[in-house]
Amino acid sequence: MAVVIPEGLKTVSAGECRECHEDIYREWAESMHARAWRDPYFQVDFQFDGSQQICLNCHTPLENQQENLVLGFQDREKFKPLLKPNPAYDPTLREEGVTCAVCHVRDGKIVGPFASAEAPHPVAVDPDMVSGIGPCARCHIATNRRWDVFYRVPPCGTVAEISESGQRPDCIGCHMPPVSRPIASGGVVRRGRRHLFQGGHVPEMVKSALEVGYKTEELGGARVKYIISLTNAGAAHYLPTGTPDRHLSLDLRLLDRGGNTIKHETFLMKRYIMWRPFIVDLRDTRLPKGKTRVFSFEFSRQGKNPPVRLEVTVTYHLLDEKRRKRIGYENSEPIAYPIYRETIPLN
Repeated sequence: MAVVIPEGLKTVSAGECRECHEDIYREWAESMHARAWRDPYFQVDFQFDGSQQICLNCHTPLENQQENLVLGFQDREKFKPLLKPNPAYDPTLREEGVTCAVCHVRDGKIVGPFASAEAPHPVAVDPDMVSGIGPCARCHIATNRRWDVFYRVPPCGTVAEISESGQRPDCIGCHMPPVSRPIASGGVVRRGRRHLFQGGHVPEMVKSALEVGYKTEELGGARVKYIISLTNAGAAHYLPTGTPDRHLSLDLRLLDRGGNTIKHETFLMKRYIMWRPFIVDLRDTRLPKGKTRVFSFEFSRQGKNPPVRLEVTVTYHLLDEKRRKRIGYENSEPIAYPIYRETIPLN
């Protein structure tokens, strides 16, 4: 994506945008968009997979962020690029990842939802900026058309998952909550959007999409079955979505009076993929929009050491532990966190 600096600006850096758009800048600076290049997990994973040029299309999308320019490809699948050094490469801009200009600079103008005669730069109005999907689909429907790939949906196919549910994608509606404020300092108050882009790294965001319920079924004698239901009640895409490593786990733990575990079972909601010798989607147990999955847990209320409570925990995993070890990622932040916990007394 070639960048033409709009007249009136010195750069396309978020730092210059901050001079007038302080609130928006602060929100973006705390988002994963701002960390798209610097994120420690991405850096380890990127290098483990051979630092493929294709990853940069989304993690540093601007031409000025690219250390090399792509002249062409040695293969039809476009995994072996022909490169030459980029004279316009800006290493500082690369650190900004998915920066303001990725969405808002086009053809030498600042593109947004509102017109402005007072702005110090040219402004163009684009209805797609408020259509519900805007520029999100550029990256969040990453496809893979290599000859050895047999995906039913793309590897990072959030937009495809929404379309599969029969809905029109509305990324902005969920991930950029509405706010009334001046777009620029000293400007008129308008109804705009917060630039938070919150998703899988924000526990409350994931938690808001999940609905958990349970019921019991008497099996005769002292035996009972607990039926736990998990429903994707809030996300238009699958829960979870994004990279195939992300998954949910449901832990059911039966405890005695002393807190000792009598019985423990774990169920996974994830995407199972065979990576070699061909890339094949084997099965997918995640939660599509509005769908419910049911899990059964049987036990006896009696015995020498009778149970007194059942602990139910749903955990969101950003990264599979086996892959974390395989790529050598030493995380300083959690790669999993609970989004639902409940203790059910059995008396």
